[in-house]
Amino acid sequence: MNIPLVDLRAQAAEIAGEVEPQILEVLRSAHYIGGPHVAAFEKEFSEYVGVAHTVGVANGTDAVELALRAVGVVAGTEVIMPANTFIATAEAASRIGAIPVPVDVDPDHLLISPEAVAAAITDKTRAIVPVHLFGQTAPVEALEPIASAAGIPIVEDGAQSQGATRNGRAAGGLGLVAATSFYPGKNLGASGDAGAVTTDDPSVAERVRLVANHGSAARYVHDAVGINSRLDAIHAVTLRAKLARLSDWNRRRQDAANRYAELLMDVPKVTVPRSMPGNRDVWHLYVIRVPERDRILAELNAAGVGAAVHYPDPWHLAPAYAQLGYRPGCAPVAERAAGEILSLPIYPHLTDEQQLAVVRALRTAVGDG
Repeated sequence: MNIPLVDLRAQAAEIAGEVEPQILEVLRSAHYIGGPHVAAFEKEFSEYVGVAHTVGVANGTDAVELALRAVGVVAGTEVIMPANTFIATAEAASRIGAIPVPVDVDPDHLLISPEAVAAAITDKTRAIVPVHLFGQTAPVEALEPIASAAGIPIVEDGAQSQGATRNGRAAGGLGLVAATSFYPGKNLGASGDAGAVTTDDPSVAERVRLVANHGSAARYVHDAVGINSRLDAIHAVTLRAKLARLSDWNRRRQDAANRYAELLMDVPKVTVPRSMPGNRDVWHLYVIRVPERDRILAELNAAGVGAAVHYPDPWHLAPAYAQLGYRPGCAPVAERAAGEILSLPIYPHLTDEQQLAVVRALRTAVGDG
């Protein structure tokens, strides 16, 4: 048995007939950066999310950094974010010279806690970053009055949530601006690293596009110190083909999540994830909680199940952030969950037989086989 955590080969096979001729056309045209495919994808993704503007960039980390810079985050200011996000969210703030500030999450869904955010705001806070973790959508509407009262923008990190909604509104269109990643393993993945920034605010979009292009809106005229972060045409070809299938692929993920919940409902040692009321989750990851997580993970991997952990340590306790002086106990819910969470294989092409095999191996590992 060999069941991967995610099967990118199956996705590639499904779109091959459509994208391969277009990629060849890009290669023959030598129009590698920007161009009609990038423009078309930006328009199509804007329509999918329900926003006015999408700016394609080189990767998701750049997308977060550019979004933060566009709303006024500068060196020495603070950016509030959940403690259990991937370290890239914190890195994006650090690359500006800002200080990432970890806050705790709710115990049921592991999404950012509005109460913790309110307690963390200082006169240095310049942005609040709710992370739509595991394909869920954070409770942005609960953050809005907190952010508004303090005059602080909400910058969504939607790297794992393409297609997710909250109360009928799409992730990526809930805050002033949002960042997303098209890393190949995401629900909407490119042929390599890619990302985007989405917003309804034309001035924010203009600022992102300017800074992402070396601070230049006209050739050799540089109005700001920028970076080089643009979406390549070949990635846009892949993204357009996958975007056309994304709703169906997300539906298949939802079916797989429901099937896992049914198959595991009588296993008391396994806590399955639950959707927050108002959410339509797209299950980028299917994250259970188990005792003796490391042992169970090792047994699943030995049995050929590509389970993994997202993420084994909260970012604020990483050696990279030792200089900030955060200690265990800063975010007790996130820290405790980090020792229990386990991601099971989930992807659009996961079969019923594969899920049954995963569950059989899990039952055996937890002693319920």
